[in-house]
Amino acid sequence: MTLDQLQTFLWVARLQGVRRASEQMNLSQPAVTARLQALEDTLRVKLFERTTRGVVLTREGELLRGYAEQIIFVQEEIRQRVSDPTGLEGLLRVGASETIAETWLPRFLERLSTEFPRLNLELTVDISFNLREALLARQLDLSLLMGPVSAYTVDNVALPSFALGWYRASSRPDPDFLTTPVISYARNTRPYRELVTELGKRHGPGVRVFSCASLSASIQMIAAGIGVGPIPNALAADRVAAGQLRGFDPGWLPSPLEFTASWMAEPRNALVEHCAHLAAEVATEA
Repeated sequence: MTLDQLQTFLWVARLQGVRRASEQMNLSQPAVTARLQALEDTLRVKLFERTTRGVVLTREGELLRGYAEQIIFVQEEIRQRVSDPTGLEGLLRVGASETIAETWLPRFLERLSTEFPRLNLELTVDISFNLREALLARQLDLSLLMGPVSAYTVDNVALPSFALGWYRASSRPDPDFLTTPVISYARNTRPYRELVTELGKRHGPGVRVFSCASLSASIQMIAAGIGVGPIPNALAADRVAAGQLRGFDPGWLPSPLEFTASWMAEPRNALVEHCAHLAAEVATEA
């Protein structure tokens, strides 16, 4: 019995299929099947039963899963506490919302590079909805997004929130919401839903809302006078100082943007867990 066999067993058990496990582990399906067969031969029991929806654990498989998770947990503890972090290799797939990418993400990446100089990084900047889906599909290791992600398989660490303010182009007067478009976040986001609901309550159904998935593009549109909108104060500060934007008070503010560093809790990955807490540390210092 080997660690590779136990790790493969756990991936197949969690994803309920050899094909899905092979894709996640970047192994061929025959290689995954061979590891499972070798494990079953060693233990002299059948670990999986095939169904129309994939594979399910037998009674012996359920028993093994508990022991295997403990073994992998101890392996990760050893790796985290004993091994030299500067020697860690591999690929870390990080997803970040544009708000974070425009603020403290560069400092976080610098810290990562310093602590893990041999680690390769794959960075994705996208809206939080897509980052959540990619995390749950195990296409990302760590997501820095508007959270938390409520799935029971996901762990979350709170990150500092971003307060929002209303901004317009400096050359424009304070707006009438019935005639001036409001530039908003993408449609499938909490800030968009909250904004549309509040605008409808306060100004009726006639308010025009321009949704945009790119925060930088939204800021450019507001600075160009196309519309007004709520922007994280941290991102508006430079343009206010440059005379491009000016804040105004319509009598209410959208809720601050709440972010988390989120990652898959199983199988435990001490590196990803450490990086999530490092992100929280860097964000707090920013």
